[in-house]
Formats: sequence, structure tokens, C-alpha cells
Amino acid sequence: MDIKDIKDLIITINNTDIERVEIQKDNTKVIISKGSSNKDKDSTFKASNTIEVADDKKLTQREEISLENENLYIVKSPMVGTYYQAPGPGEESFVKIGGIVEKGQTLCIIEAMKLMNEIEAEVAGEVVEILVKNEDIVQYGQPLMKIRRV
Repeated sequence: MDIKDIKDLIITINNTDIERVEIQKDNTKVIISKGSSNKDKDSTFKASNTIEVADDKKLTQREEISLENENLYIVKSPMVGTYYQAPGPGEESFVKIGGIVEKGQTLCIIEAMKLMNEIEAEVAGEVVEILVKNEDIVQYGQPLMKIRRV
């Protein structure tokens, strides 16, 4: 697990009611616990999460990761299917990293049971990351891309 994977996991967990997660992979153990937070109606939500990393060579290493950009909206798959980034083979992608999208704009297509379902943006903003590759099989609720609200 690299730091990008851990940050993505923190953002995902932060959007749920889960308070603590422990993951062990090979000789590395990652523990993520939600920190306390204050949430006002009009202010941006910021949380601080603690990650403990332990392996056979080190006792325990703690790292504080602050989720500074809670302005991110994560587009999730509404169904199980095949992800398509363009309307057809050889055609230009609906969106690109760094591109600006408007609310209601088509972001991608999810094919399910031979039906092509256009996934539209629920917020306006800048596409900062696309989390799946063209023709990947996606699961219900799987994050597809991140949009920074404008």
C-alpha cells in the first residue's frame, strides 16, 4: 500500500459512519481512526486521521494525514457494469483530468445488461482524478472519479 492508496481510503472512510479500519497486507499493518471534527453548516469539513503503520522491522510509526480538500466530490458507480470513458471506440473521452464539468454533463457510460447508461455530473467542478480505466468492470458504489467543486 502506498500513501496515495491510504489517502484514498481515508477519504472514502471519512464519507461513511465507519470509525476505525485495520488492514494488514504482507508485513504492513494500517490502522485508520477518525479524529474529532467540527462541522458547521456553511464551513468546509476538515478532519484529521491517524494512521499507524507497523511492520516486522519497525515497532510503530505514526503519521498524521490531514484531509485538507473536503471540496472533493467522489462520483460512484450506481450499478455493476463495464465502464466506458468515451461514447464509442476511437472517440474522445467524455472528461479528462483537469477538465471542467458542468452539473448534468455526461462523465462516462456504464454498460449493464447490454444497456448503455450515461452517468452525469451531480456537481460542477474540475476533474482531479479518474480512478478506473476504460472497459474496467465496476461494482455498485465503486468510486469512478473525483471532482473538485467550484
